[in-house]
Amino acid sequence: MGSHFIVLLIALAVGLVSGPFIIPALRRLKFGQEIREEGPSWHNKKSGTPTMGGIIFILAVFVGCVAVYWRDFKIIMLLYLSLAFGVIGFIDDFIKVKMKRNLGLTEIQKLLMQIVASVIFVGVLYINDILPTVLLIPFTHIQFQMGIWYLPFAVLIIIACVNAVNLTDGIDGLATSVTVVVVLFFYAAGRALQNSIAGFSIAVAGGCLAFLWFNKHPAKVFMGDTGSLFLGGAVAGVAVISGTPLFLLIAGGIYVIETASVILQVASFKLTGKRLFKMSPIHHHFEMCGWSEWKIVGTFSAVSILLGVVAYLGIH
Repeated sequence: MGSHFIVLLIALAVGLVSGPFIIPALRRLKFGQEIREEGPSWHNKKSGTPTMGGIIFILAVFVGCVAVYWRDFKIIMLLYLSLAFGVIGFIDDFIKVKMKRNLGLTEIQKLLMQIVASVIFVGVLYINDILPTVLLIPFTHIQFQMGIWYLPFAVLIIIACVNAVNLTDGIDGLATSVTVVVVLFFYAAGRALQNSIAGFSIAVAGGCLAFLWFNKHPAKVFMGDTGSLFLGGAVAGVAVISGTPLFLLIAGGIYVIETASVILQVASFKLTGKRLFKMSPIHHHFEMCGWSEWKIVGTFSAVSILLGVVAYLGIH
């Protein structure tokens, strides 16, 4: 417990101290966000807000984990996966700001890079006999043995989670707030399961809480794909390495809802020519219904807390 408190304080401190230096640097480099044309029209006023701010919590998590857990191989691998996705996001963001456009890497390029990063993570863990091949089933004592099939399943979970977190990052503070709740669930679950990933989870929580100070509405900085892909990799990595991907579906229910809203919107429009929502992902639908960003973030965070409690109750 002592080391967890220390890493939390380190991550918080590094994030809060580095933010006032990193944000002006991003502004000087003209790393401003280009707002999506298909997004809500009132988001245009956010154009030019510094992006790539995920560097703040990436630095915080890295320093916190290395300072306290530099000998823990699991945490080193979790850092690898998170940083690998953060680099992919950074490349995507850099292309966007350099070319002054909203689209960076192509979907195929991103997918291939994500597959490579995920396969390396899963493969190294499996070779070192660290990757669990048993899937824990919520609310039961069942431990489903997947064997070698856990490897492709894990890769699929990682890629799906990373892109779900990326979709959730659409308004000030939303992805940050939801992810704080999700990693706090994994911290509690990690302690209950006597898993070393609790330390990594609390480091991510500390980094996100620090970043939220700058990212709350009206945001002084956006995390960009640099940050959202890093967080997706962190959350997915923790779930995979602890054998709890099914718990992620519960605790990370907001990620699931956001992704499902996009899939349903596209499917409905292609099949019937009609849209189910005023705009997707679903947080934009609520914006179009007149909800403030504060109300959306508060409501989605409250739902995440409830889902986190439900997921925790499912641990046996």
